[in-house]
Amino acid sequence: MFRKLFVELVTLVVIAALNGCAKTPAPQDMAADKAKLQTDALSWFDHFAAADSEGLANLYAEDAIVMPPNMPAVAGRPAIKSLLGALAAGAKAARMTLKSGSVNGFDVSGNLGWISGTYTLQDSTGATIDSGNYLSVHYRTNGAWLYVRDTWNSDRPPAPVAQAKHAAGKKK
Repeated sequence: MFRKLFVELVTLVVIAALNGCAKTPAPQDMAADKAKLQTDALSWFDHFAAADSEGLANLYAEDAIVMPPNMPAVAGRPAIKSLLGALAAGAKAARMTLKSGSVNGFDVSGNLGWISGTYTLQDSTGATIDSGNYLSVHYRTNGAWLYVRDTWNSDRPPAPVAQAKHAAGKKK
């Protein structure tokens, strides 16, 4: 009986010792993660300026959702590529430039991050024709911070209802 108790006790001590030797995960390098998030997120403006629909789409996760103003949400990388590609091509054809303004905030926690900021849309003379805000949520995958949710809005007030109805009637 003493021998059995001794073997069980030694087994428990060995298991406890091995468990204590397990590697603890490396601490998260918050500064590096935040810098990478900001770099990855703000590269969006470069791809947009180049009307690079493939580059834009590759910034998004396969199941990402983009929620543009005044239109339904768009889900999935192919649909996002189509939407953003059309917007970027239209802006480029009209010689409009979309620029990142200030970054209002960003943070990371594990593999999840977010960033918010401002943008301006300028015409070919450099005059600002729109400005607004954006907010995006990112998930780190294979070292890259991919957009999983993305939305933006203009600072300009919406068109008055009577004006909007009149404009809609003209398009018919």
